[in-house]
Amino acid sequence: QVELEESGGGLVQPGGSLKLSCAASGNIFKIDTMGWYRRAPEKGRELVATITTGGGTNYGHSVKGRFTISRDDAKRTVFLQMNSLKPEDTAVYYCNIQGDLQGTSYNAPFTSWGQGTQVTVSS
Repeated sequence: QVELEESGGGLVQPGGSLKLSCAASGNIFKIDTMGWYRRAPEKGRELVATITTGGGTNYGHSVKGRFTISRDDAKRTVFLQMNSLKPEDTAVYYCNIQGDLQGTSYNAPFTSWGQGTQVTVSS
């Protein structure tokens, strides 16, 4: 009922930049928190950044000062601007969106994950 389309991943040299996008579509009543997570090879899922409806942000320790999360509610899209990329940022990045579905008598909450987009930082 909710589909997420991610884009913007790729190969970049150390010190470079990339911008990820994730657009939500479907039977959505409202969107609450939007975020990005990542999973590196042989590692667990790691928080990258989240942003609330009020614009409050939270960043993982390893990306603070280098990554910026933002959102466009009219387009139901969340962005992740990644600067000063390091080889250790190499991972599959997943967007996560939480909100409520449009219901007839009840708007059920939902959590949806994107399909993942590969980011590789290498010279």
